[in-house]
Amino acid sequence: MATGPRLTINIRVKRFEAAPAALFENLRLDIAPSSVVALVGPSGIGKSTLLRLIAGIDTAFDGSIEIDGVRAAAASTPGFVFQDPRLLPWLTASDNIRAASPGCSEQEAHTALQRVGLATSGSLYPHQLSGGMQRRVALARALAVNARLLLLDEPFVSLDRTLVGEMHLLFSRLIAEGRPTVVFVSHLTDDAARLADRAILLDHRPARIVADIALPIPPAARDAAVLGQYRTLLDSFSGVECE
Repeated sequence: MATGPRLTINIRVKRFEAAPAALFENLRLDIAPSSVVALVGPSGIGKSTLLRLIAGIDTAFDGSIEIDGVRAAAASTPGFVFQDPRLLPWLTASDNIRAASPGCSEQEAHTALQRVGLATSGSLYPHQLSGGMQRRVALARALAVNARLLLLDEPFVSLDRTLVGEMHLLFSRLIAEGRPTVVFVSHLTDDAARLADRAILLDHRPARIVADIALPIPPAARDAAVLGQYRTLLDSFSGVECE
């Protein structure tokens, strides 16, 4: 049974005052419960802004975004992973999680860290953690805040490809275990090919959906041939790139 919420996005207009053209105009998107959706497109197209709109952080737009029928700004706070870990340097890994989710107990923070492979790292401070470990703490924090809806903004950026591979495996396992609804941003088609069951490709200004592609084979069953097919399919649309 699905555990993640349904998202209904209807943005009539989203603009920034200093910009000559609207960022979004008549953008409509329905995201099914427990789906993993990749927002792919060139830098500056509005992917991160769309995540902030879904999260209810940015409410300055004309239209509506609902999470299981509740306005995004009034819905439960989603679990959000930013491009950088954004850990408070004066708090331990465990306390960083508890600071973001005040109702989280010490045991629950430990469980969240355990889920991302950091069961023995709760007492460490950010400067004692590698870059990959900091990303894992950020993911554990998001799970503690809201394990049903995860929003990830370029979660694998600036990591070497070995660490990216490890994070891909971790991410896939967590999604299979908890079945949340996930929306993640990437400018790389490889991330979508490996992790998503649906890829939304954005381009132009105002940004519009240039392709809405189903990727039905489960990530765990995607061999090199399938990944190659998915990458080729996604790369056939302009404004995206592969690594």
